[in-house]
Amino acid sequence: MEGKEEDVRVGANKFPERQPIGTSAQSDKDYKEPPPAPLFEPGELASWSFWRAGIAEFIATFLFLYITVLTVMGVKRSPSMCASVGIQGIAWAFGGMIFALVYCTAGISGGHINPAVTFGLFLARKLSLTRAVYYIVMQCLGAICGAGVVKGFQPKQYQALGGGANTIAPGYTKGSGLGAEIIGTFVLVYTVFSATDAKRNARDSHVPILAPLPIGFAVFLVHLATIPITGTGINPARSLGAAIIFNKDNAWDDHWVFWVGPFIGAALAALYHVVVIRATPFKSRS
Repeated sequence: MEGKEEDVRVGANKFPERQPIGTSAQSDKDYKEPPPAPLFEPGELASWSFWRAGIAEFIATFLFLYITVLTVMGVKRSPSMCASVGIQGIAWAFGGMIFALVYCTAGISGGHINPAVTFGLFLARKLSLTRAVYYIVMQCLGAICGAGVVKGFQPKQYQALGGGANTIAPGYTKGSGLGAEIIGTFVLVYTVFSATDAKRNARDSHVPILAPLPIGFAVFLVHLATIPITGTGINPARSLGAAIIFNKDNAWDDHWVFWVGPFIGAALAALYHVVVIRATPFKSRS
């Protein structure tokens, strides 16, 4: 009798219980919800990492404007689109720089490089109001300096070719431009939430993910779609920097569109992520 019981146990070991896969394989250690950031966090002001993060945002936005506005200038001074990188090249410059700069700064500041992204993450309680305001100020200053350096290299061409400033193209209404900016920014900020979400990383841990890649690709695709409409803002700092350095009436006529549109798009993306995507918690297992 004892021998038979031993055989049963041995037989059972030959067919071990099948391991769960996918979402059912998650354990409590796979995912931990980060606590919401406080509205005000005065202690941040005494931390070097706080100031370093803002400097990283400044430098990243500076480099972003420098490369992208130079690319726009190169396309506009060419006799035809076929003689330059064209719209596709401009889109690649914007998307590629975001990919590179997010990769470089993600571990320091989160790699926002965009007041709309910062605003969306603030609404989702991912960072404090103190840090959000600081980031937005540094992003705007970096954008102004980046566009200023481009103008310093070629002042006459810069003014003659539009300075990379965002304007609504002839044939489109302000409403069309606003809608393009809202939807374009929604795509970007929604991608940021999805690519950096800790819950998604826990669920899809078997799938390697490099967050800067989908974010940069989203910027590239939005530029392909909306350059003919607004020149593609989706980044208030980028629009502000070019407008201040170019400083012509047509750069300011519709400038509000490039703040209101991205902030609405970012708010909608944050709302969708928090209320819809993240509404259903993990099912507890007994």
